This record gives sequence, structure tokens and C-alpha cells, in this order.
Amino acid sequence: MTEERTKSSELAELGEFGLIKRVTAQAKIKNGSTLTGVGDDCAVLSYPDKRVVVTTDLLTEGVHFNLVYVPLKHLGYKAVSVNISDICAMNAIPRQITVSLAISSKFTLTAIDELYEGIHLACAHYGVDLVGGDTTSSLTGLTISVTAIGEATADELVYRSGAKPTDLLCVTGDLGGAYLGLQLLERENELFRLNPTVQPQLSGYDYILGRQLKPEARIDMREIFSTLGVKPTSMIDISDGLSSEILHLCENSGVGCRLYEERLSFDPQVQKMAEEIGINPLVAALNGGEDYELLFTVAVNEHDKVRNHPDITVIGHMTAKEEGALLITTGGHQEIPLQAQGWNPLKK
Repeated sequence: MTEERTKSSELAELGEFGLIKRVTAQAKIKNGSTLTGVGDDCAVLSYPDKRVVVTTDLLTEGVHFNLVYVPLKHLGYKAVSVNISDICAMNAIPRQITVSLAISSKFTLTAIDELYEGIHLACAHYGVDLVGGDTTSSLTGLTISVTAIGEATADELVYRSGAKPTDLLCVTGDLGGAYLGLQLLERENELFRLNPTVQPQLSGYDYILGRQLKPEARIDMREIFSTLGVKPTSMIDISDGLSSEILHLCENSGVGCRLYEERLSFDPQVQKMAEEIGINPLVAALNGGEDYELLFTVAVNEHDKVRNHPDITVIGHMTAKEEGALLITTGGHQEIPLQAQGWNPLKK
């Protein structure tokens, strides 16, 4: 019997409950709001005088990730990060997660351990408790579903619906890196598929590869807002591209927008990779997605508080709804209607 088949047999012999016990053995309770975690029919959470926020994301092999070039440890970390990002977008504190898996027989026990190593690292980094989940079999590969739970007081929460005309439109960090990291991985994977003797050419692109394979949720921004004395009027995380997220804020808040191309800056690796594949880095920022930065609005009289912060860039302002959502090109030469061209999982 091959080593691979032996490892698969180990997983089968362990069974569902044995696997759950194994992968949650490292789960340590860190939050007082977690009364009961893994091991009962339900997790029990206590939130006196708090609002609870809950979010779920589903990642499916062949749709959201390619295990040819995505390490399982990174995948586990990313699966947690993308959910924590949604909690951050509400200006809430992440507290607990649940993780559910659908696993095919091709995965060994070692592979599942590697996946959960990334999950536990993310839990430690974000200070969240793994409190439950489910496992089942799959005929097609691997599917990961993570649910994240967070808390905030009623006056701390930020929704998509609070933006007003004249509010400033701001973004954290920089954009486009995750999409161009994916393009680099796909390009090198295709070259390897055509010629397996060719070694991937990835040197010099650590930043954009990290943005794709191991994104970080902006858990730091809640404290930054507090230190600056700023509360966003609306907020969303950038998972599907800047254009899509701006349009979400506009629709939910009943406003329009002016986004200024000249206000967007790009990491040198983003610019270099965009030049290599022949696109404007602006396209990667507008339509690429998976940057998991925060897009938010603040009242115009808060400008002096945010304009000099190294992690915040004012990229536009909100307008009356009838003025539409427009991209103003560098120099103000063109006004282009924004379109939601980000990734659509249901598009044929």
C-alpha cells in the first residue's frame, strides 16, 4: 500500500468525531463571551448590552482556489481572514468562528492538519475562538465554510447605508495587489502545465503573492478610527473590486459618488506586474477584488483628521444620487460611469 493510501486510510479510521477532536484540540478559549465552545450541540455565547454580528463565506476548490499553487496552510488562514474582514467592515470586534468542511477522499490526514494549522494561526492572530463547525464528505474536492461572530455596541456599528452627499470617500492601504498576484500564479501555472521542467518565476513579487495567498483583514482600523476620533458614516470591505463596493455604498445610502483616478496610488510590484501583462493597474483596483481593504466614508469636516494618516487615502466624495457614480480620470478629462465588473460567482 502506498504512503498516500495509508494516510487516507488513517483519515477514514479516525472518523468524523475523531477528526473534529483532532483539529479542535488546539482551540483555546480567549473571550469571556464564549461560555461553551466545541463539544456540545451548540456554542453558547453571552453578549450583555452588545450587538452581535454574524457573517459566513464559502470557499470551493476549483471556483475560489486552485490547490496546484495554493498551500493548504495559506488557504486555512485566508478562509478565516476573509470572514474577519466582514466583521471589521461593521466596525465590530471579531470573537468566534465556526469552520465546516466538505472533504473528498483525495485528502490525507496530513493535509487536513496543514489546513487547520493555518486556521489556528489566524485564530491566534485575530484573537478569535474556534467554537464549532461540521464535516462531511465531498465527491469533487474541498469546500470550506467559515462563519464569524463579532460584537459591538449599538453606537459603534457602521453600516453601508449611512453615507451622505459631500461625505469623503476613503480607502485603507493599497489596491490591485491580490488580483495581480492571482494573474502571476495563473501565468506560471499555465507555463508549468505546458512544460513541467520550467521553474516558476516568482521572485521579486512577494508582496502581491502575499496579498493573494495570505490576505489580512484590517482589524487595526477600529483602533485607528478611535484614536483619530473618527467614526465612518458607512463602510464595506473590498472583496469584489473597488467599483462594485462603491456602488454598494451608493445604493445602500441613496447617494452618488465621484472617484478620482489621480488619488489612487499603487505598490511598485502592482505597477510592474500590470505592465508585464499589459493592463492599467487601475483596472486591477476597480475590478480585481480580494484586497480586503476597507472602503468608508466620513463627514467632510473630518478631513483634517484622516488626510495625513499613512494608511488612509481620500479618493473621492459622495454626491446626490441623481449625479450618479463616476470615475474622474486624471486631469479631469473624462467622467466615466462606474460599473460593477468584479468577480461574479454565478456568472456563466
